[in-house]
Amino acid sequence: MLAVASVAPADVLPDQAADEEVGLADAWVTLVWNDPVNLMSYVTYVFESYFGYPRPKAEKLMRQVHEEGRAAVSTGTREQMEVDVQAMHGFGLWATLQRGGE
Repeated sequence: MLAVASVAPADVLPDQAADEEVGLADAWVTLVWNDPVNLMSYVTYVFESYFGYPRPKAEKLMRQVHEEGRAAVSTGTREQMEVDVQAMHGFGLWATLQRGGE
């Protein structure tokens, strides 16, 4: 018969907390900026097709870009956000990245 060692929650929490701290410290965002060129329907289409957002979320982000001048459209590591920024440029949108806490 095999003995199964139990793991107390206290044994797991410090590692999880450390992982979360690293995750937050490494968080970057992709910002899409308003521009005078692209139609709102096109920006919505880009958010749906590239990020896979459902139409309501894509429209909400598009409205934020249009009304507030920018919107954070994705979050992740710096490398992931660099890929997203380049993709947005490929679609003709103005995009930048920045640390999530800034």
